[in-house]
Amino acid sequence: MATLTSEDEGKFLVDVEGEQLGIITAVEENTAWVDPEPGLGEAVLAAFGWTDKGEDDYTVEGDVVDTVTGEEVRVDADL
Repeated sequence: MATLTSEDEGKFLVDVEGEQLGIITAVEENTAWVDPEPGLGEAVLAAFGWTDKGEDDYTVEGDVVDTVTGEEVRVDADL
């Protein structure tokens, strides 16, 4: 389990097989909001932390996160 912080905004959420599930748009209280289909512009804005959670975003709790790197957040569960 890893702790999610606002520094994880803009990172790719990746499953156990390495498939990208979306981009983290916001993090609050160890919960990430993930945009499953970000456009190129959204991806660039998210990388700078300039996005907000949207109505199509889904949430991922920190207790399913396996590792966090500089580029991605990897989960250890099927989402």
